[in-house]
Amino acid sequence: MGEDLYQIWVYLAAEPLTGLFVTLVAYRMGLALFERAGRPPILNPVLTAVLLIVGLLTVTDVDYAAYFDGAQFVHFLLGPATVALAIPLYNQLSSVRRSLPALAAAILVGSVTAAGSAVAVAWVLDASPQTVISLAPKSVTTPIAMGVAERLGGLPSLTAVMVILSGILGAIAGPGLLKLVGVRDHRAGGVAMGTASHGIGTARALQTGEVAGAFSGLAMGLNGLATAILLPLLWALLAGGGGP
Repeated sequence: MGEDLYQIWVYLAAEPLTGLFVTLVAYRMGLALFERAGRPPILNPVLTAVLLIVGLLTVTDVDYAAYFDGAQFVHFLLGPATVALAIPLYNQLSSVRRSLPALAAAILVGSVTAAGSAVAVAWVLDASPQTVISLAPKSVTTPIAMGVAERLGGLPSLTAVMVILSGILGAIAGPGLLKLVGVRDHRAGGVAMGTASHGIGTARALQTGEVAGAFSGLAMGLNGLATAILLPLLWALLAGGGGP
């Protein structure tokens, strides 16, 4: 019986759409657990899905590239999903216009702080320059972060891992932390989530409401732009001044 199941899995693993099926099932299981448990932040569906998929690939000894052949369909949908964030943003356009000065200042400070804190911690821990620059864009959406890290001589694979971890951690701890420090305004909370935790944080912000989701989506995009412009300049200054 065990041998039969193994042969079935070998056959399925060779089919590209198996990766897509596994991804959707893992997320659905994570979402069901999240809802049944009363939506505790620690049971974020993305985190649960990642753990389930990693566990399955490890146990079955399936190469990640083979899995991604099917899962790339979900990856493709990240583009349309990001564009769809324009809908809540459009609905909140008047509120965004009124908040532009504070929004610009918050994103600028948040972008510099996110990159600067990562660089500072890595530097204190005596990490190599390549590792330092790989960690710096951790709070930016994955395609931008990997592109910036690669251009500056970092490791895109390490950057991708840190981006995912930052997003999951932000989605788990962000709402509670904002409440703890007294942030009640959904606009401010959305900006904080989008700046610090990119797409995963924005998905969590959307669960709070359309206002938080709109501001989070805008902050995610603008933080990516700010990081792509500012990080190379800051890195050049640090390198020229004998920094990391």
